[in-house]
Amino acid sequence: MEAVELAIYLFMACAVATLLQDPDSPVQHFVMGGIERRALMGIAMGATLTAIILSPWGKQSGGHFNPAVTFTYYRLGKVEFWDFWFYLAAQFLGAIGGVWVAGLLLRGAAVDDAARYAVTVPGMWGSAVAFLAEVGISFFLMLVVLVITNRANLARYTAYFVGLLIAAYITFESPLSGMSSNPARTLGPAVHAGQWHALWIYFVAPSLGMLVAAELFLWARNGVEPYCAKLHHDNNKRCIFCHD
Repeated sequence: MEAVELAIYLFMACAVATLLQDPDSPVQHFVMGGIERRALMGIAMGATLTAIILSPWGKQSGGHFNPAVTFTYYRLGKVEFWDFWFYLAAQFLGAIGGVWVAGLLLRGAAVDDAARYAVTVPGMWGSAVAFLAEVGISFFLMLVVLVITNRANLARYTAYFVGLLIAAYITFESPLSGMSSNPARTLGPAVHAGQWHALWIYFVAPSLGMLVAAELFLWARNGVEPYCAKLHHDNNKRCIFCHD
């Protein structure tokens, strides 16, 4: 399930990037401004992410589709050792597979330099700024997830909060780092585009930011762990994380 979720997310990233950036796309001629394109990309990806979390498979798997999120919940003791490794394998394979499907179905348009498989690379201010930006957005994203999912009156809205954050990040933060906050989201396009520049940032920074958020969350709650690793728990799907 996590593999399919990542594949859908990466396919949509490639498809929307192609629609907005490819010179032959009619949308590219009507939406000329950079921030307008980023806003449309953000809305599309935020909506995709929300829909996946709220889908039957997202409710079943927990809707992570981000190795850094899974790693953080593992650190918090909410994901078992072997589940952690199976999730990571599914997430990375799904991301690579989703980009491959996009390249196939979009008939090479996703390969064009304008779209470039929706790769994430540091912005014009360089790797140091990209690293700090990725740490920051990942920290806040994980902190929001932990706080919202552990409040009974807000937990059901987690998917919407996350979707809005992703939309805002893509719109306003992507010029700094390309906006990943997800190692699998970066690796999938990198494999197909052969783009390995500063790849380490997108593995280290999201994980670091989310782990710091987890430590702050535990400190604020005097060491009390989060309720569950699911992003949408209030449903009738079996939970492998808390076994109910």
